[in-house]
Amino acid sequence: MNAMKRKPFNIELLFRALADRTRLRLLNLMGDDEVCVCFLVEALGTNQPKISRHLAYLRRAGIVAARREGKWMHYRLMRPVDPLGAAVLEAVRAYLRYDPQLQADRSRLVQLCCSPKAPASLKRAPKPVGVLQRQPRTG
Repeated sequence: MNAMKRKPFNIELLFRALADRTRLRLLNLMGDDEVCVCFLVEALGTNQPKISRHLAYLRRAGIVAARREGKWMHYRLMRPVDPLGAAVLEAVRAYLRYDPQLQADRSRLVQLCCSPKAPASLKRAPKPVGVLQRQPRTG
């Protein structure tokens, strides 16, 4: 979307977007990566329409962008154009890194990406490569 058509930043919409646990979990899963919606669905163990509805809300708030690749939809975080809105989002993201449930979500996403026995729904799905590249090696 070019800058002329971009909607003005709405801080109230940002706070409403951040006021839902599922949306916070999605933001945490995306991290700094671009993630296919199918991985978000599997990692959270919920249905695709619910995840898509929450992702649409995050898009309206201007903090998530989407890209289609064939039949796959990829989502990534987007920094708000407003510097104070960007600071709010960064503060929330920093806080999310310390939440035990959200860390478990992230571990589940990594396992889904790395598992040789991925669920059938992920067999041909494009993996969020950044997740794999930043994982510490064990053993």
